[in-house]
Amino acid sequence: MYLDHFGLNEPPFRITPHTDFFFAGANRGATLEALLYAITHDEGIIKVTGEVGSGKTMLCRVLMERLPKNAETIYLANPSLARDEILFAVADELKVELANDRPSRLMRALLEHLIALYAEGRRVVVLIDEAHAMPRETLEEIRLLSNLEANRHKLLQIVLFGQPELDDHLNTAALRQLMERITHTFCLEPLVRSDIEGYIDFRMRAAGYRGPCVFSANALRLIADASEGLTRRVNILADKSLLAAFAANAHAVTVKEVRRAVRDSEFYRARRNWRPYALAAAGIAGGLVIGLSAHSLLFGPVPAVSAALNATARPAHVPAALPQPAAATAAAAPEGRPPAQPLALSAGSATPAAAAQARPPARGELTRERFAATQEWLKTAPGDYYAIQLLTVKDSELAHMESFLLSAFKMAPREDFRVYSVKIDGVQCYRAAYGMYPSMDETRAAMRELPQLFAIQKPYYRSVERMRSQNRQ
Repeated sequence: MYLDHFGLNEPPFRITPHTDFFFAGANRGATLEALLYAITHDEGIIKVTGEVGSGKTMLCRVLMERLPKNAETIYLANPSLARDEILFAVADELKVELANDRPSRLMRALLEHLIALYAEGRRVVVLIDEAHAMPRETLEEIRLLSNLEANRHKLLQIVLFGQPELDDHLNTAALRQLMERITHTFCLEPLVRSDIEGYIDFRMRAAGYRGPCVFSANALRLIADASEGLTRRVNILADKSLLAAFAANAHAVTVKEVRRAVRDSEFYRARRNWRPYALAAAGIAGGLVIGLSAHSLLFGPVPAVSAALNATARPAHVPAALPQPAAATAAAAPEGRPPAQPLALSAGSATPAAAAQARPPARGELTRERFAATQEWLKTAPGDYYAIQLLTVKDSELAHMESFLLSAFKMAPREDFRVYSVKIDGVQCYRAAYGMYPSMDETRAAMRELPQLFAIQKPYYRSVERMRSQNRQ
């Protein structure tokens, strides 16, 4: 909205990582170079920590681009993977052909594939984002993966990215062996005031700005104080400040605009454990609230924006165009239901399973209804089929599941969603999954077609048999 007003080619302060906007100051560039050296010259596990919004994911993305050409990069950003699921995730990224879901066979196939890559002179680097949120059992499995070697050379180079809570996990007796494997530790510190001035100027000019500094010294000082040096907060405040200046038809950002941005952001009351929605809501709400003084500028396009969002959120081909065998679909579709929905086979074509006594959710009308339906579905669903895992929440976070389902049901039929029980590190959790597909390839194809609400959850495929076994835990 304010691009032409400030002579910009693109938004300078997006909160999603954009590697062209990587700021090498504030020790970020030096950290990147040190990471590259450690990955290519060392065989231990590397750890990178930093507060929420300090730029870990941006650093990770830039690192992926700067790794040498012989590096096979695996990026894992789903912290809810269980211990054996991390193996499937690595195997899937490496395109390892799997005959079945047995972890022992998988480890063997993975080892053989890694040895073959090593023989070709390729180096496999596993970048694990949000490692602080991973179950301790999964972190222990990562340690075991780091042990894979051939001819006294490690076959996997592992880099952990996480919040400071990762250090708390690693400093426990249960993970002391993993801690001993870490040979390099990096910490992304918050930006100081002088860094923030350079950071904002860099991003403005990277976006095409060619004039004098837009932000006054006092405005920069206030942004530094309010953001606490966290780059994501700096981006949010700078973006809203530019919008406020545009709404006032001003070409400079002063303390007045920054104060409005700070009031609108409410950083300290944001819920961190629902980050994808919180950040999306902050971006949308911020754009609407901050320009109240320019009603015609911001409120005028709202219907068009809503229509565009709905058009994006409810594409006609989701789930109708998701790949599935026409014959099986026609045979399986219940009477009165369009045959182009995700596959639901008859009981006669599935492998029955013993009734599971999974713990039902304590609250949430939609969650409980889908959980009960999923228990019946799991009794007859074929174990070698797949669903798309969308969300994992703890028992204490069922309100998040309820909110997600409420939005999801507007985009696809509710009967295509599953909710089942799973225990992670002994903690009762619940997972939401979507669809049903006869092969891994068709599941991956369906994942690429997911609407944004689903895609931001970092979806992952899950076999029905695996869902069934987890549900019985």
